[in-house]
Amino acid sequence: MNKKYLLIIGISIPLVFFITTIICGFIMGDYNHLTRMVSELGELGTSTQYIFTVGLVLCSILSVLFVIELYKECKKIGLNTIPVLLILSYSFSIAGAGLFPYPQRLHLLMGMPSILLFLSPLLSLILWKKGLPSIKLMSIICFLIMSFGFSTYWPNFLGDYLGLKQRFFHIGWSVWFIYLGYNFNRLNQNQKLLG
Repeated sequence: MNKKYLLIIGISIPLVFFITTIICGFIMGDYNHLTRMVSELGELGTSTQYIFTVGLVLCSILSVLFVIELYKECKKIGLNTIPVLLILSYSFSIAGAGLFPYPQRLHLLMGMPSILLFLSPLLSLILWKKGLPSIKLMSIICFLIMSFGFSTYWPNFLGDYLGLKQRFFHIGWSVWFIYLGYNFNRLNQNQKLLG
């Protein structure tokens, strides 16, 4: 597969995730994205359980392909690969969250590694000194947006809007993946033109 298309997969991961949640929410009918947890869309026994599982597993597969290609590009241009490898925490977690529906205990346990994902933009801020345009700004923005997702642990912040608080995390990694996909694709194209 052409590197251009593999890198563009980074843009499609958030699309698959959010389309899956929108479709599942629509099918459930009474689901409110601002107040209810994302996991409820794939809850054991719901009419949307299998649609949710397929969407999340597809996100996982796409993100593994994305990481492989980003890893190769980092090696080629001399960037540290740790920020890219941290994306695998998302790949693992999103598959686990889909394969072990809420409220199973494994749903919570398999979802935990995604907590490490916010370290990807944070470490890129420290480890990537060259190569990507606006890397410092985008790293900070994505880190902050993802960090708002941890506000789910603060019950008084945004009160009943658990779904909104959770989605900060999803918006943060989505912006990060789109940024990486777009800019690594541009780097790859520029190298082809120069080489």
